[in-house]
Amino acid sequence: MDTKLKGDIAEQAAVLQALRRGWAVLVPLGDRLSYDLVFDVKGLLVKAQVKCAWRDSSSGNYVVDNRRTKTNRRVMVRKTYKQSDFDFALVYIPEYDIFYVFPVDVFISYGSEIHIVEFSKRQRKPRSAKYRDAWDLISQWATQGETRVLNLSNSGKPLAG
Repeated sequence: MDTKLKGDIAEQAAVLQALRRGWAVLVPLGDRLSYDLVFDVKGLLVKAQVKCAWRDSSSGNYVVDNRRTKTNRRVMVRKTYKQSDFDFALVYIPEYDIFYVFPVDVFISYGSEIHIVEFSKRQRKPRSAKYRDAWDLISQWATQGETRVLNLSNSGKPLAG
C-alpha cells in the first residue's frame, strides 16, 4: 500500500470520528493546502492536518514525520509547519484504529519526527500519551474560541477572537 493510499484511509477515518461527534466536515479541493480537513465544531471552523504513522520495526514505536513534504518528479522537499498552518494534527495508527490529537504548537515542537509508544514499555508515560484519542481537545478549543468571540467590550460590540 503506497503512502498516498494510507493518507486517504487516515483522512476518511478522521471524517468518521468527526461525524460520530456531530461535527460537520469540510474537505478542501486538491492537496496543496497545509491542512487536510476542516471541522465545524459549534460554528467554529477547525483546520486539521491528518498524518498516518508507520511502525518502526527496530523500536516497536510508531513514527510520523511532522514536516510538510512536497514532491515533484525528481526532488522531495520537506519544510516545517508554522503555527498558522492548521489548528490540530491528527496522527492515525491504522493497526489500532486510533488517533493522537495534537494541538499545532505541540505537534511542531517535536523535532522532525514524533515517536509514539502505543503500548507501555516503560514506567514513565511518553510525552505523547496524553494526546491519545484526545478529541475533547478540539471541542474545548472550539468552546474557548466561541467564548472569545462572544465577549463584549465596553461598547457592547463583539471583540475579535
